[in-house]
Amino acid sequence: MNSDIEGRQYPAGDVYEVGREQIRAFAAATHADHAAYTDPDAAQALGYSDVIAPPTFAVIPAQRSDARLIADPDAGIDFSRVVHGSQRFTHHRPIVAGDRLVAELFVDSVRTVGPNAMVTTRSEIEAEDGERVVTAISSIVIRGDDS
Repeated sequence: MNSDIEGRQYPAGDVYEVGREQIRAFAAATHADHAAYTDPDAAQALGYSDVIAPPTFAVIPAQRSDARLIADPDAGIDFSRVVHGSQRFTHHRPIVAGDRLVAELFVDSVRTVGPNAMVTTRSEIEAEDGERVVTAISSIVIRGDDS
């Protein structure tokens, strides 16, 4: 793993279009049962244009963003040695069906802990028009040879 990737920035990637059925499927899979996740009328009663996503739905665009780091040959990350460490979200507004999201990725820190490397990334997820939607912080552990 190349520790020189700390501070690297990856510009916004491809647009991720959020669909109503994707939100409904995610809500069902995670047992998120608020009506606004599945019923457009319930979401509209709360002031949204369509169904809103459960807060953890943000993991989808966040992981798509993180995948750019994993795929970067300069990073030197062997994905078979990656363990997910942590994930947290700061929502600036709910994700809504019909959103077209882009994510800029920042490698905030790389540190060595014994034979392992810990990498913390930040994805700034925005609507295509630049409106802030979610900030996602993710930490992964890349297991070293002795672990």
